[in-house]
Amino acid sequence: MKTKNLFVSIVAAAGCVLGASALAHTKLESSMPQANAVVAPAPTQVRLQFSDPLELPFSKVKLVDDKGAVVEASKIAVDGANPKALVATVPALRSGAYRVQWSTVTRDGHKVKGEFPFRVK
Repeated sequence: MKTKNLFVSIVAAAGCVLGASALAHTKLESSMPQANAVVAPAPTQVRLQFSDPLELPFSKVKLVDDKGAVVEASKIAVDGANPKALVATVPALRSGAYRVQWSTVTRDGHKVKGEFPFRVK
């Protein structure tokens, strides 16, 4: 009887662990520039590192300046060496505050989005 109870406990624990990981959504792990950073010179790219591989056709990155004007990325790509990294090439940025707004869909079909500020000196 003890063996049966131990088996049931192990199966239940494994189910909880696997179920929790299956329900976890992709998260932004890091960025360049970093959130709230003050940078000089102005970046030519925004790099977003996620916890899971991305689907490029459903990924967007844009910057909004301190006047509310949208600065579109000229190119967005998943890093060829890292399917969890999204790289957006941006035009020349003037000094001032910017907000990076991003959205993507991961390979498991979940849509995630977010934003963070940075400043160009």
